[in-house]
Amino acid sequence: MGEEWREHLESLDDGTVRIKAHGKMNVDARIVTDQQHLSSHIDDRGPEQLVNAAELPGIVGEAWAMADWHFGYGLPIGGVIATDVDYGDNGGAISPGAVGFDINCGVRVLALEATIDDVPNIKKLGGRIAGRIPAGASGKGGLDINMAEIRQLTQGGAQAAVELGIGYDEDLAVLESNGLLEVADNDLSSRALERGLRALGTLGSGNHFMELQSVEQVVDQETAKQWGLYEGQLLAMIHSGSRGLGHQVCSEHSRKLEQKYRKTTDGWHSEEYGFTLSDRQLACAPMHSKAGQDYLNQMNAAANFAFANRSALAHRLREVLKLEMGIDGEARTLYDVAHNIAKIETHNLHGKNCQCAVHRKGATRAFAGDSGHIEGNFHKTGQPVLVPGDMGTGSWIMAGPQTGQNQAFGSSCHGAGRALSRTKAKKTIDGKALKKRLEDAGIRIHASTPNVLSEEAPEAYKNVDEVIDLTSRAGLARPVVRMRPNIVIKG
Repeated sequence: MGEEWREHLESLDDGTVRIKAHGKMNVDARIVTDQQHLSSHIDDRGPEQLVNAAELPGIVGEAWAMADWHFGYGLPIGGVIATDVDYGDNGGAISPGAVGFDINCGVRVLALEATIDDVPNIKKLGGRIAGRIPAGASGKGGLDINMAEIRQLTQGGAQAAVELGIGYDEDLAVLESNGLLEVADNDLSSRALERGLRALGTLGSGNHFMELQSVEQVVDQETAKQWGLYEGQLLAMIHSGSRGLGHQVCSEHSRKLEQKYRKTTDGWHSEEYGFTLSDRQLACAPMHSKAGQDYLNQMNAAANFAFANRSALAHRLREVLKLEMGIDGEARTLYDVAHNIAKIETHNLHGKNCQCAVHRKGATRAFAGDSGHIEGNFHKTGQPVLVPGDMGTGSWIMAGPQTGQNQAFGSSCHGAGRALSRTKAKKTIDGKALKKRLEDAGIRIHASTPNVLSEEAPEAYKNVDEVIDLTSRAGLARPVVRMRPNIVIKG
């Protein structure tokens, strides 16, 4: 396809650009960006993937890329697409590649009634947290659970975690979907379950982290007040997902579906489904087919394990905070959001309700307060949107609209987004020097290897403040508070 999409590019006045439908595209594509941001971070492969996704059978609305978009597998990270569940005879497409391998890689934020001045010894606290929270690619240090318990967690999500003593009842009301997705047939492979057995209560590697942060700027005073947030307050941010269990689920279903597609003169064609795609990595099945339902159920089971994993991580963190800070270490969950998920939702398109399979890959929900599908007491403010930045700059908490679902199927960015590939970052950034620079700036860093620091360096990411501004200009979410990191635990 090359750069053909550039010939159909149109700048809009709301912080987005449109790629008008052409060729095999069934809908337009939209990128949350402006010309300056686009030219600074362009990688033609990402927009090309978005154009390919706009060809999916049953796709509706527009194919979106959030402001943190970058090249991924099949669909760009930051991609949001929706397909009509009632399209054709068996429903629109559901695609593992358009969800991602780290199913329900998400973020939980906990709020303390304390400031950094209440921490007796920040160096000791950082060491204690790093010692208690296993990080890295292996599952070493995970909680000891058996096969019956992991089946309970994949069926019951965060609610099952609470029943096992690794979470609080009061957390459940402020978790997306209350930390539980419906699983009709919990038939995960033995390999997926075995990989999960070792991983509960572990962060993982790459961009997964745990940070203790201070609120340094309150932008929306009223919303912050309603959420109990204030300048100087300590927050804990946890970013992790379903670990090897979710990766196994995606790998298994992607492989099975890709085998159903054969190369033809028109693209990749599945005779069984009658679907033709330009990119085999978007291999998909009709929603109501056996393969479609099998994937949806196992994806939901993996997502439930991810909710349980963040509950276990929060539980471990709370134990350390209480030990080191006493009553000042008590932490309430503000909210927990999912990335890398496909959810069945009803959205209004052209004046009519459409039941859609909304794929959010490296994107998060940003539901409006009046959407009717919002957890906790967020009906007046809109849903909290948790946006990690980088470990040297800061992160944000935004809010979905107070009224009226946003134009991107109630979605928003999920982070800053990569500006450099991991390979390039590792080659060009000195991890040991970076650690010294960050610690000289007052940020305690605990990482398993210098390579992780190079890959996750601030320079490897887009400017999070710019991403937040673009997201706000597009009307997807509004900024509430900005935080700076104090302690960083990386895998």
